[in-house]
Order: sequence, then C-alpha cells, then structure tokens
Amino acid sequence: MANTYTQCYFHLVFSVKNRDSLIRKEWKDELERYITGIVQNHRHKMLAVGTMPDHVHILIGYNVNQLIPDIVEEIKTSTNSFIKDKRLSKFRFEWQKGYGAFTHSHSQINNVAKYILSQEEHHKKRSFREEYLEILEKNEVQFKDEYVFEFFNDINGWD
Repeated sequence: MANTYTQCYFHLVFSVKNRDSLIRKEWKDELERYITGIVQNHRHKMLAVGTMPDHVHILIGYNVNQLIPDIVEEIKTSTNSFIKDKRLSKFRFEWQKGYGAFTHSHSQINNVAKYILSQEEHHKKRSFREEYLEILEKNEVQFKDEYVFEFFNDINGWD
C-alpha cells in the first residue's frame, strides 16, 4: 500500500522442551545460520541470534505481513526437522510450547543485539529462569507461574 511505512523490532525467546541442554556448542553456529535463513526467507531482517544449550534469543526487524505466531512456529518446526534430519542431537529434540515476543524501539536495538550476542557471558551470572522472568517484568507482562516455561535448576551448560 502506498505511503505505508513500518519499523518494528521483535525479540523472540523460546526454550528446548523440559529445558534440556540439547543444543551443543559444536553445532550451535550451524543452527543459528539455519534460523537466520528462515527469518530472511520470510522477509524479516535478522539482527541478532543467540543460542544457549537450552534456549534461543532472536532479534528481528519484523515484516508486518506475517504474524509473530506463524514465524515462531516456522522457526520451531523447521529447526526441529533440521536437527533431526542432520542427526545433530543424539536425544529426542523438541522445542517447548510457547515463546516470548517483546517489542523494542529503534533506539534500543544495539543494546538488545549486544545482550543477545553475549548470552554465554550473561548466563555465567544468571539462570535462564531469572533472565526470562526479568524480561517479563521489565516489559510489564502479566503472567501466571503455571503458564511460564518449565524451569529446572540442574541444567548443564556447554560442558
């Protein structure tokens, strides 16, 4: 449509089912490239992707012609198949139901991207549970504990 301009940024967060530490350091870069391809194929702009053993953060310049639930579902479904087809995990790999989607202004993009790209360093000090609950609180998202991701305390890292 003529004279229609949009600029939207979304920070997407989701985790491996049961928060299992199944994403291995040896193939996380390959997974991140694959996620980038999905995002770009749907005409979103990949700004940052950060994978940890049990979750992923993605920052996109959002194409308003696709619904957020649809792009998240596409990323989850496609990466599930990718991981299984390439036999990257010796365990059954699935993403946990649900996700977080948070908007940011243009002035916040550099800070959010740096945050996402420094996930390994960040998680030396703070658990994913602490991180995710803080994101919800900072964005003033009302939530019920029983509907937030299942969290377990003894999740291993890249070891």
